Amino acid sequence: MVNLDKQITIIDDKGNEHLMEILFTYDHEERKTSYVFFYDPKNPDEVFAMRYNDKKELQEIDDPDEYAEVEEVFNAFNEDPKIQEIKDK
Repeated sequence: MVNLDKQITIIDDKGNEHLMEILFTYDHEERKTSYVFFYDPKNPDEVFAMRYNDKKELQEIDDPDEYAEVEEVFNAFNEDPKIQEIKDK
């Protein structure tokens, strides 16, 4: 069964559409920015992160400090014992 509210369509540089699965989202209160972590179901080990702009459009994260913070959030997510239980099933 496909969960449509857990999917997102990403358009690459060549205009090709890719249906991705959303892993999780989070909001950064100070930046007033929302982020989405997603992966290609064909390659679930490779996770991507992007942010939403004011128009609710996805943007790449190009600031090194912002990207480092996003990586920290992802690492904390991966280290969560509840997440590990789900992965081990």
